[in-house]
Amino acid sequence: MSHSETPLRRALSGRHMTMIGLGGVIGAGLFVSSGAVIGSAGPAAVVAYAVGGLLVVLVMRMLGELASAHPDSGSFSRYAELALGRWAGFLVGWSYWYFTVAVVAFEAVAGAKLLGVPVWAGAPALLVALTVANLVSVRLFGETEFWLASAKVAFVVGFLAVGLLYVTGLWPSGGVGLSALTEHGGFAPNGWGAVVIALVTVLFSYFGAEIVTIAAAESAEPAREVARATIRVVWRVLIFYVGSVLLIVAVVPWEQIPVDGTASPFAVAIERLGIPGAATVMNVIVLVAVLSILNAGLYGASRMLMSLAERGDAPAALARRTASGVPSRAVITGSGGALALIIGASLIAPEQIFTLLMNCSGLLTLVLYIFVAVSQLRLRSRTEAAPVRMWGHPWLGSAVVALLLSVLLAVTLSPGAAPMVAVVAGSIAVTLAAYAVRGLLHRKRIDRSETPVAPRP
Repeated sequence: MSHSETPLRRALSGRHMTMIGLGGVIGAGLFVSSGAVIGSAGPAAVVAYAVGGLLVVLVMRMLGELASAHPDSGSFSRYAELALGRWAGFLVGWSYWYFTVAVVAFEAVAGAKLLGVPVWAGAPALLVALTVANLVSVRLFGETEFWLASAKVAFVVGFLAVGLLYVTGLWPSGGVGLSALTEHGGFAPNGWGAVVIALVTVLFSYFGAEIVTIAAAESAEPAREVARATIRVVWRVLIFYVGSVLLIVAVVPWEQIPVDGTASPFAVAIERLGIPGAATVMNVIVLVAVLSILNAGLYGASRMLMSLAERGDAPAALARRTASGVPSRAVITGSGGALALIIGASLIAPEQIFTLLMNCSGLLTLVLYIFVAVSQLRLRSRTEAAPVRMWGHPWLGSAVVALLLSVLLAVTLSPGAAPMVAVVAGSIAVTLAAYAVRGLLHRKRIDRSETPVAPRP
């Protein structure tokens, strides 16, 4: 058997799957970017995270139904292809790859800054370290992600416990209650429109739980494990995000929370709780989060690219796997793409470019969620035996599509959204143009192969 035919190793256990899902979504989006959401929406940021979280719960339920019935490394890209046609799988797969490579680049830069080393040296070093972890074996990736995610989960659980003691008066210096939610300009000081706009950043923060459905193809019992993991992950993530943000705005007046990422809202809250070394603790936790997201991002990007290659939508060489079942060329391509983005951004304007990319990723997340929801509605007849079933089919699923479209329209028409709308629309147009060119070249190859060759005289 050639290495290109080497099957994926089913080396991920149930504990790996759960922590891969949690690790993929608990990152800088919660620990750092939540400050920007709070600065925009005030205490009503809790509503933005609750609404965004509920949407994610419903979308993940729909995706869990598809993945438990048809485990596939292409995940929602493959389901979009089955439901809507080849063009949809091509668009969704490549859009997810762009998104994930941008996230990997962003996390590598953030990690270098946290370590206090030059970005040009630190970011590539982190990329290399996590690329190696992904190249060795899927088992090593799973173990690395398990322990990194476990550290993040332990911190969030500890924060929730201490914060709850503080607001209820059971902490030595506590007893503030929830009065801070309304005392500083009201619950929604900047209006409810700001809450809707904040949903872009919120959805970007939540995006990552879907990686558990990509990993399903390499788990010991794909259908069973993806069913259990999607149920466990989404509810825990919702509690972690909404609970953490609620306690932060209850402990610290919302206008005192940094919005530029210079300090984590968690660090500010921990200082208010009187816990020494808050900045150091948060630097360590955010660094762990960065490494975890970087690790998971490289994995997700490589498996999506491998799936595209297997379907003929990317160069066939990218589907080639090592003897241990790792798509090494796809891993290296994703890492190389992130490195190119880091270098390009550092030569132009890194802060502005990464801020724009992250906002664009949030908008693209909405688009991908719409494809997932539509795919589930269209493929229901093929998932009758799935261990995970979407509630209230088809009415609740249709409501999810309508709500996602409404949020997409509201965000698109909001003030200041033009740059990110232009970038996302441009990337979609370029991807669809690439699909059209691919189809044209494919037809020409078929025509040439079918043209009869005239016999020699």
